[in-house]
Amino acid sequence: MPDNEQTFLNALDKKLWNAADKLRSTLDAAQYKHAVLGLLFVKYVSDAFDIRRQELMAQFKDLEHDYFLDPKDYDSDDGYLTEIADELEIRDYYTEENVFWVPQLARWQTLRDNATLTPGSEIEIKNGSTHTYTFRSVGRLIDDALEAIEKDNPRLKGVLNKQYGRLQIDQAKLIELINLLSEIPFRHETLQSKDILGHVYEYFLGQFALAEGKKGGQFYTPKSIVSLIVEMLQPFAGRVYDPAMGSGGFFVQSERFIKEHGGKIGDVSIYGQEYNHTTWQLAAMNMVIRGLDFNFGKEPANTFTNDQHPDLRANFIMANPPFNMKEWDTGVSDDDPRWQYGTPPSNNANFAWLQHMLYHLAPNGSLGLLLANGSMSSNTKNEGAIRKALLENDLIECMVALPGQLFTNTQIPACIWFLTRNKRECDNFRNRTGEVLFIDARNLGYMKDRVLRDFKKDDIDKITGTFHAWQKGKEYEDEAGFCKSATTEEITKHDHVLTPGRYVGAAAEEDDGEPFAEKMARLTGQLKGQFTESAKLEEQIRQNLAGLGYDINSTF
Repeated sequence: MPDNEQTFLNALDKKLWNAADKLRSTLDAAQYKHAVLGLLFVKYVSDAFDIRRQELMAQFKDLEHDYFLDPKDYDSDDGYLTEIADELEIRDYYTEENVFWVPQLARWQTLRDNATLTPGSEIEIKNGSTHTYTFRSVGRLIDDALEAIEKDNPRLKGVLNKQYGRLQIDQAKLIELINLLSEIPFRHETLQSKDILGHVYEYFLGQFALAEGKKGGQFYTPKSIVSLIVEMLQPFAGRVYDPAMGSGGFFVQSERFIKEHGGKIGDVSIYGQEYNHTTWQLAAMNMVIRGLDFNFGKEPANTFTNDQHPDLRANFIMANPPFNMKEWDTGVSDDDPRWQYGTPPSNNANFAWLQHMLYHLAPNGSLGLLLANGSMSSNTKNEGAIRKALLENDLIECMVALPGQLFTNTQIPACIWFLTRNKRECDNFRNRTGEVLFIDARNLGYMKDRVLRDFKKDDIDKITGTFHAWQKGKEYEDEAGFCKSATTEEITKHDHVLTPGRYVGAAAEEDDGEPFAEKMARLTGQLKGQFTESAKLEEQIRQNLAGLGYDINSTF
C-alpha cells in the first residue's frame, strides 16, 4: 500500500478510536462494539449512496452520456430540476452499480439532522410518496433506519443488529456517537470507500477484541495468524469454508490475498457457520461492506448439532475454533458419519472440529486448523488413536508450533494443523506421500506490547516460503531448530506425537572462536565477582535491619 494511503488510514484509526473510546464507559465492550459497528455500516452505505448520487448528477448533465437529460425538453428550470430530483430517487441507478439503495429515513443526513429532536416531533419523509415519521428517540430512529435498509435490500435481511432502542445508554451519548462517525471521510484520491470502511471495520474489531479480553477471541483471530494460514493454503479459487467463522476474518484475508496475487474474487465461493447470533451478524456485515457473496446458512447454529452445510465439500477450510471445548457433544451421536477416524472425547472438541472439517473437505482439498498444543501429543480418551489413524491415512501435511502470547483471549500454547486429501504429484507440487513437514516457529515474532506477541511479514514469509519450497521440492532443506521433513515411519517411532520440537532438534550454537578453557576462566571470574557483590549487599541489608531493631539471625 502506498505511504500516503497508509498514513491516511493510520490517522483515521487513531482519531476514531481515541474519540470512540471516550463513550465506552457507558456500555460494556460487547454492546458498544455493536453500537459502533452498526452505525458505521449505516454511515458507509449512506456515503456510498451519496457518491453515486453525485455521479448521476454529473451524468444527467453530460451531453455525451446515455443518461443525459436535455434542459430544452422541459418547460422551465424548475421542471428540469424536479425531473433530476425524481430520477435520483430511482433505485435501479444504484443497484446496477452494486450500491445499496438507502431510503430517505436511513440516510446519514436524516439521522444527523434529526437526532436531537424532541420526542413526538414529526419528520417529513419522501419514499415514493411523502409521509411523516414520528420521532420517539434517537435509538428508535436508528433502529427504524436499519429496518428500512433491510426492507429495501433483501440480501441484508437479518444482518443488521437493531437494538439501539433497548440500549441502556444516555441518548445524548448516541447523538455524540453519530457526530463522531460523521467525521469519517469515506472518500480518498486513490482508496475506494469500501476499502476505507473495510480497514476501519477490521481495526475496530481488533480493538474491541483487546477490550473484551477473553470474550474477544470468540469473534476475532489476530490478523497475522489469519494471514499465515491463508498464505500457506493459497485459496485462489473454489469453495472456502470456516465452520467457526467468528467475524469472518479468514474470508476477508482470502479476498485480500486473491487481489494481491492478481486473482478474481468471483472465482471463490464463501461458506461459513457461527453459533453466536450477534457474531453471525458481524460476519455478514463484514462480507457485505466488501461486496462479497456468501452463504452463512439459514441461521446462526451449532456446527456439531445443526450443520448448515451438510452437503458441502470445500476446496479450502480454515478455522480457529474454541480451544479444548468441553460438553460439545450433547445431541451428537457416537455413530455420526463425521467421526471416520475415531469418536472424539466428550471433554474436548479438538478432534471433533478436525474431523468435521475433514468430512467437508473436497477430494483434493486442504485445510488449516488452529488447535491447542495438547492436540499434538495427548493420548487421553481416544485422541492418540485418532491421531494415529490420521497419520496412517496420510492426511497430515504440516504441523506448525506457534509462539506464546499471540492471542487476546488465551495464553494456551497453540499450533496449526495443515491436512490435505492429496499428497500425490499434481500441479506444481511433488509427491509428498508418507511425509510430514514440521515447523517450529516458537522463536519467531516480536512483542508488540508488554502482553501480546505478533508476527512480522518476514516471519510469515519464512514459514510460508519453507512450506511451499517443501511442497514443490525446490530449494528446501531441513534446518535444525526450525524445520524437518519426517517420514511416517519416523513419526510412528515417536508414538505418533506431532510436536515439531521433537523432530526439528536444536539449532546449532554459533562458534564465537573463544577456546573452551579461556571461556570457563572468564565466566567463573565473572561469577566470583557477582558472589562478592552479593555478599556486600547481604551485609548492608543486615545492618539496615539491625538499625530498625530486627536481628535477622533470630528471625530466620
